Order: sequence, then C-alpha cells, then structure tokens
Amino acid sequence: MSDDNQLYDINRRKVLAGLGGIGLASAGAGLGTSAFFSDTETFQNNSLTAGTLDLKLDYKATYEGGAGRLAAIQENYPDAQDLGDGVYLLDQAPSPADMQAWEDLVQGEDFQFCSPEADEFLVNGDGIPVFTLDDVKPGDYGEVTISIHICDNPAYLRLGGEIGENAENGQNDPEIAAEGVDTDGIGELAEEIQVRVWYDEDCDNVYEPTGTGEQQELEVALVSDVSGSMGGAPLNALKTAAVDFVNNLSSPDEAAAISFNSSASVDQELTTTYGDVINAINNYTAGGQTSIAAGVAAGENELLNGTNATPGASKVMILLSDGNSSSSAAISAADAAKDAGIRIFTIALGNANTSLLQQLASSPDDAFVAPNPSDLDTVYAEIAQIVLAGEQVIAEGSMSDVFAQLSEGVLLDGNRQEEGVQPYPGVTTQCIGFEWELPFEVGNEVQSDSVAFDISVEAEQSRNNDAPFGASLSD
Repeated sequence: MSDDNQLYDINRRKVLAGLGGIGLASAGAGLGTSAFFSDTETFQNNSLTAGTLDLKLDYKATYEGGAGRLAAIQENYPDAQDLGDGVYLLDQAPSPADMQAWEDLVQGEDFQFCSPEADEFLVNGDGIPVFTLDDVKPGDYGEVTISIHICDNPAYLRLGGEIGENAENGQNDPEIAAEGVDTDGIGELAEEIQVRVWYDEDCDNVYEPTGTGEQQELEVALVSDVSGSMGGAPLNALKTAAVDFVNNLSSPDEAAAISFNSSASVDQELTTTYGDVINAINNYTAGGQTSIAAGVAAGENELLNGTNATPGASKVMILLSDGNSSSSAAISAADAAKDAGIRIFTIALGNANTSLLQQLASSPDDAFVAPNPSDLDTVYAEIAQIVLAGEQVIAEGSMSDVFAQLSEGVLLDGNRQEEGVQPYPGVTTQCIGFEWELPFEVGNEVQSDSVAFDISVEAEQSRNNDAPFGASLSD
C-alpha cells in the first residue's frame, strides 16, 4: 500500500500588458515634468499543494474446520470465536475488542471510512497474516473478505499475491503409499487447495454467482428522494447513476421510477420500455421535505399491485435518500414490503440517516453508503451486478494457478457494468472475497505439507495515468 505523488511541471506564461507610448505636449513653456498614467493588478497568495492517495483495509476471516477445535485455533488466534457448525471467526479488523466502538462509529450520521476517527480501527500496511492454521485436513475451508477503502482521489487498484513456501516437510508412510517417494522437497498442497477470488459486492463473505433476476423475471422500483436537499449535484448524480442502472436492464425485466419528498409519486409504472423510465428520472426536480415511508409504500404498491406487476417475479426496491424521516413510519413501511417478499437495497447519500437506512434494508449487506454524489455511479453499478449478473470471479483454480495470476498483478475493475477496466472513485469501498478449500478427496498425499502465501492490494492515481502500474489498459 502506498501513497503515489506525481510531480507536475508548471509552465508559467507571462502576460504582458502592451503600453502604447503617447506623447503629452507641455501646456506651457518651462513645464519640466509629467506623470505617466499607471495601474497595477496582482494575484496574491498563490499556492499549489500536492494531492493525497490513501488506501485502508479492514477484513473478516473465517475457518470451517469442524467442531471442537476452538482451543487449538486460539493458540494462533487468542480472540477466535466459535460461530457454530464447525465455523470459527479467526480474526477481523477492527478486532472483536473494538467491535462495539466500531459499530457505534459506523452507525453515526456523519461517518466516513476515510475520517481520522475511522483510521484507528483499519489496517494500514501492518503486514498481518489472516490465516495461520495448523492441522488442516481434507474438507477444511477458509474465507477472508477484504474491504478496501480508497481515500481522497480516484485510483486504479491492483490485486497481487505470491506463494512464498510450498514445502513437503518430509513424508510419512501413508503419504509415501499415496504418491511414492518424493525427493524434491516441494509439497502438493498448493496444487490441491482450490481457491476462488471474487468481487464480493455486498461484503457478506459469501460468493453469490447468480443475480436476483437470473432465474426469473426481475421487477425493480427505483425509489428516489427528491426533497429540497437533493438539489444541484446530488440530484444530477442520482439521475446519471439511476439511468445507467436502467440501461443495464433487458427484457423481460421491468423497471419503475418512483420519487418522494413530502409525498410519493409513481412517475413511471413498471415497464420494459426503458426510455420511458429514463425520461421520468431525467425530469426530476428537487423540493419539499422527506417522507421515506411514503416512498417505500408507493414502491411496494407498484411492485405488488401495479398494472404490469407479475406474480412470481423477483421484486427489488432500490431506495435512495440523503436525509432523515420518521423512523417508526419508515421501518413499518419497509417491514411490510420485506414481509411481502420485496428485497430492499438502501443507499445513504451524504448526511442521510445511515442507521435508519441500514434498518430498512433487507440485510446489512444490502445497505450501501455514498458519502458524496460522485460515489452514486459506483453504488448503483454494484447493486446492478448483484441483482442482474451475480458476483464476478476475478480468479479461480488451484492455489498454484490463482497465485500465478496474482503474481503478475490483476487490475480490479471499478465499474463492472462498463467495458474495460475502470478506476474507482475517490472515497469509495470495494470488497474482495478470497476463499480456499482442501477437497475431501485429496487424501493422504498432502500429509504434513505446508504452504505460505501473501496477498496485497495496491492503489495508483487514475488522473493523468493512461498506463496504471505500467500496463496499458488495452493490454
């Protein structure tokens, strides 16, 4: 992790005022002096300050190794927790001891991952291992979700890694019987462990390969706050991001545009004529107070009872707000919608009541935060990835194969809904899932083998950078 500074050559251009010479005749003999007309204009207190690029991480690592192993695991992870069913929480940042303080901070209305208050909980180049496991057996499984926070400026991200050790550690009789005598000292564990790395869009530690609408028709209501505080940049960013979302739909999926302030309006009912939805969104104007409950109720009614609503379709509501509202009314409306089978994604923009919107979402993983209007395009793209295509694999195969790719560095895509590799906006978050499994069928050939590996995340500025990390985006 590094902060990248780029020096810029400042070409100074002198602007010369042309002074035409005008002779002034003396009005009388003996007039020996005359004064020139003059004027001075200055630009004062000029300064140039280099920008910053900071990368911060937090993570959660779990291990599924069978019941009754907590004491053994705590030798390497004193704070490990038994989550039940043979699954253990190994470690996380923030740590379990800090978790309540972290949750209190995150649920505050003004929370930002890149704030000094959050910094003390996050990982900043500490080089800590997320897996240190002994006595791994066939059938064991582990997973870490890495939450990447880009601070200050847009950046490209690159995921890297390498295997540092793949040792045989001698052979016992069962291993010799399984694979014969091996004298090269190289173990088979890295070849046998299966690894998957993916964009964990909802940061839930679970790979979800298919979207909500993959197996059946999708009906989505875009429920958008258009109260007075949304005027200007927030509303413009909402229009752009929501329109991009609609442009990713294809028949038979349907969309509806619903806006709310003091009351709610169905601006376009469910339809596959996406141009009508886009026109409705682009016609939004800001004004009035905020009633989230009215927006949620209107969205529920359209998804369930609208003219074009289809029984059995996957029902999704994307609720965006930048403000506060009656908590009890909003929670009641959202609970009714969720009980009716509607999946609610929420987006807390700017100074929104983040805690309330998290409660309204179908799960904590379906609650998104956009600190700034410029973050909305990324958030809507992540939701689109979840509901339309499922989570995208970055690399998978044997540990040897995956780390062969990571050793070259894999550029991460800041917007999976656009062609090519896109940078990530400043002040944004991306979760990456990494899971490994030692298949049960492997048997004795990996007895006593060990493998050590590193995982790294790099950030590099995107502005004025046509070749991030030295590689052309067209390569």
